[in-house]
Amino acid sequence: MLDPVGRVVLVSGASRGIGREVLRRLHGSGWLVSAGVRSAGRLVAGPDLLLHPYEAEGSAAEWVAATMARFGRIDAVVNAAGINPKARLLDEDETAHDAMWRVNVKGPMRVIRAAWPHLVASGEGRVVNLASLSGKRVANENIGYAMSKFAVVAMTQEVRRLGWEHGIRATAVCPGFVATEMTAQANYPREAMSRPEDVAALVEMVLRLPNTATVGELKVNCRFEALA
Repeated sequence: MLDPVGRVVLVSGASRGIGREVLRRLHGSGWLVSAGVRSAGRLVAGPDLLLHPYEAEGSAAEWVAATMARFGRIDAVVNAAGINPKARLLDEDETAHDAMWRVNVKGPMRVIRAAWPHLVASGEGRVVNLASLSGKRVANENIGYAMSKFAVVAMTQEVRRLGWEHGIRATAVCPGFVATEMTAQANYPREAMSRPEDVAALVEMVLRLPNTATVGELKVNCRFEALA
């Protein structure tokens, strides 16, 4: 397993939900964390925690530059920011579709692109994209969200392909229901959902795996589903 001490990780969506738990987990394990946030909330910056404004639609380059100025290296990226408005196949208004494409797909793509030379320089660069089981199958009417997460899985596969010879390893973490604000209205018992801190533990695990033991996709179930 890789030693996290001294390694620098970018975490988007770090002020709430899974992203916040990933920040807590990694920060507590010795990582130097650069948190991309829309609002700092209760987070407090420190010598090993940089809080930087991040909007998925255009601030990736500035965030990466600020991280390099503070820490001098980038070893990993965790793309946890995302939105989930309802966007159905037959909806003529495509506003929600477009928003999810911008935030869920192009946002993480821009972060990866901005961080790429630094991940290459690391020799053991890591990219974890928070996808979803909705990126592996379609189980409800919100096809816009599923389409965006299918795209995140595809993007992860390309990161693996393009980065392999440079020591970059990428994982799409694909949970089902997770007890966060995003699932507050879901028709499923919250006590039976996965916990965000458990998903964060899985994220840390794949970040620390060596180059010779990589996991390309990680499906996380809180209820039974047949595996494809």
